[in-house]
Amino acid sequence: MALKATNPTNTEAWGKLQSHFETIKSKHLKQLFKNDADRANNLTINWEDFYVDFSKNRITTETLELLTELAVELDLKNAISKYFEGDIINATEGRAVLHTALRASKNANVLVDGENVIPEVYEVKKKIENFTNSVVNGNHKGHTGKAITDVVNIGIGGSDLGPAMVVDSLQYYKNQLTTHFVSNVDGDHYQEVIKDLHPETTLFVIVSKTFTTQETLSNANSIRAWFLESQPKEAVSKHFVAVSTNVESVKSFGIDEANIFPMKDWVGGRFSLWSAVGLSISLALGYKHFESLLEGARKMDEHFRTTDFNENIPVISALLTVWYNNFFKAESEAIIPYTQYLNQFATYLQQGIMESNGKSVDRDGNKVNYQTGTLIWGEPGTNAQHAFFQLIHQGTKLIPTDFIGYVESLYGNKDHHDKLMSNYFAQTEALMNGKTEAEVLSELREQSASEAEIKELAPFKVFEGNKPTTSLLIQKLTPESLGKLIAMYEHKIFVQGIVWNIYSYDQFGVELGKQLAKSILKELNNEVSNSIHDGSTQRLIDFYKNNC
Repeated sequence: MALKATNPTNTEAWGKLQSHFETIKSKHLKQLFKNDADRANNLTINWEDFYVDFSKNRITTETLELLTELAVELDLKNAISKYFEGDIINATEGRAVLHTALRASKNANVLVDGENVIPEVYEVKKKIENFTNSVVNGNHKGHTGKAITDVVNIGIGGSDLGPAMVVDSLQYYKNQLTTHFVSNVDGDHYQEVIKDLHPETTLFVIVSKTFTTQETLSNANSIRAWFLESQPKEAVSKHFVAVSTNVESVKSFGIDEANIFPMKDWVGGRFSLWSAVGLSISLALGYKHFESLLEGARKMDEHFRTTDFNENIPVISALLTVWYNNFFKAESEAIIPYTQYLNQFATYLQQGIMESNGKSVDRDGNKVNYQTGTLIWGEPGTNAQHAFFQLIHQGTKLIPTDFIGYVESLYGNKDHHDKLMSNYFAQTEALMNGKTEAEVLSELREQSASEAEIKELAPFKVFEGNKPTTSLLIQKLTPESLGKLIAMYEHKIFVQGIVWNIYSYDQFGVELGKQLAKSILKELNNEVSNSIHDGSTQRLIDFYKNNC
């Protein structure tokens, strides 16, 4: 077994943390700041263009010491080495987990089955670069000789969420190409995307490792049929490319073998945007920006791999999740970026985090007796403040929240950016401090409220505070800084999985529904007689068939 299997709750460090939790659980953040004048400095990491402030979390330096002690006892350092060096840490599928190799330096040596994979990684990157430059520069034309103006990425899951998030997040850096994404098998989705496109100037990128994914192939075949309504069959090779390992099926589709971009089974879908799956990113932004994205991730890899745990951003972030999830019993985490560009970021992380660590069986195959995984959600600030912040401020649930902000805006509108960032700073302060009854009473009296009004309104205006937040302040949203940010959360996922003694890189939980859907589809198409279903499902199927 590549990774040790240790129930974290049986460790000595866990017992110490439980005792420590009993002494700290009721302490208010305001008191913690009062007790330690240097708290903000002691609990902040300043790394490259990242300033990460953990001080508004319900922890002390002792908490961090005990959490890092837990990481040491669970042999996290050795696990990190195996993660980067190509050991079979995805044991249930018999695979290495090497998305980090996709952004490694050219002189790195990463072995899979005794062979260094880095030369092949760079060979694929060169192919992406050449194809990107050819399309962007207008050398790769459609079959009628017109330059490509639009790119449509056809994929689902990691083959869609990662590229779509990055392209949307880095719109400021885009070139003249317009990029679209088709994922849902809902036919209305692809119809909406293609309705205003011109076949002669559109390039379609089909992303499917096996070239068998139902949603992706259904959309690809339907779009191909639409394309052939007005274009000759031989034009398919000029307008369709694929990211896949199934060369024969891709060729049968009509795609030129030279336009097939390979991917490896040691790259999981939700971590694949760094691979050829990122072809749409490269096309949308230009290859140099794609390379900068990878470089940012490589720098975070190096930070994570070499930095002591007490100064390690992904490690501390992950251990804080364990602290809140397993000791405070917090079930969710909110991620609030104070930039509209990152409006898909929380959605992207939902797959990365919940598909990875939503597991209830440990690495020995036993049912766990503790909580794993967290619910991930969020929207950009300030929109989020006018939507669900009421729940975070005054609700009954403890919701640790990451605030992501930038020192510089991209268009340089300081008036707007100051207003945006004043909200960023204010919300973390308000969540920490809250508003006491005495403060509420004083405020109402200043507003000349009557004593009756004060008595009636005061309970509703009290804010408990003591709501934990982590503040990530980044100099500027660039391809490189986004690469760092994404990689930070990837490594956070890894550390959580190590602590919780689960396998983070399989996703068998998504398979059952797919299997049932295939058999039900045959029923809907009258290819088989009705299978045996529960009463509810059978009535739903019957109602659908009788009314469609």
